Amino acid sequence: MNGRMCIVSRHSMEPEALIRFVLGPERQAVPDLKRKLPGRGAHIEGRRSVVEEAVRRRLLQRALRSDLSGTERLADELDALLVRSAVGALAMARKAGQVVTGSAKVEAALRAGGAIGLVHAREAAEDGIRKLGQARHAATVTGQGGVVPTYRLLGTNELGLAMGDGNVVHAAILTGSAGSALLKRLEALQTYRGESHGSNDANDQRDLHEAAP
Repeated sequence: MNGRMCIVSRHSMEPEALIRFVLGPERQAVPDLKRKLPGRGAHIEGRRSVVEEAVRRRLLQRALRSDLSGTERLADELDALLVRSAVGALAMARKAGQVVTGSAKVEAALRAGGAIGLVHAREAAEDGIRKLGQARHAATVTGQGGVVPTYRLLGTNELGLAMGDGNVVHAAILTGSAGSALLKRLEALQTYRGESHGSNDANDQRDLHEAAP
C-alpha cells in the first residue's frame, strides 16, 4: 500500500482518500488536489469534519512548520475548490460527449444501462428525481446495468456554467475517460461534505418495486 498518513487520525490511507496541503507564498495552507505542487506537504483525510478538526487543533501549523494565516476559512475555501473541480470536470465530459441532459435523454441512458452516474441539481423537484430513480433501478432489475450512483451537489447555476445551458436540472454521466474523471471529482466533493448518494434503503426498495416488470 503506497499510503500517506493523515495528520489528524495518524492513520495511513490511500492518496486518493487524502487532501494534500502545502505552504503558500503568503504563509497560507494551499490545497493541492492534484498532489503535484512542490514543497513539504501535509495530508488530511478528505472530509470536512476532519479538516475542521485539523484547523481547530492547529495541526497544519505544526505539519507545515509555519504560523499560518487564514485557516479559519480553509474548510469553506476547500469546498469551493472541490466544486470548481467538479464543474470543470463536467465541462470536459460535456465536450467529450460523455454527458447527456434533459429528463428524456437521461431516462433513456439509464434504462439502456449506458449511464455510470446520475446528477440532479440541488433545486430539482422531487417528482423528477423519483421518476429518474425508477429508471435507474429498472436497469438493475432487468440486468441492463449496475447500480448507478446519484449526486445532488451542484446548483442549476453551476450545472449551467459547465454545460453552457442555464436550464440543466438532470444529467447522466456516460462511459469514458472524461466521464470516469467526473465521477471521481463528484465522489471527492460528496465525501468531503459527508453526504450520501441521494437515496436511502427505503426509497431504493420502493423504486425497485415500482421499476420491476
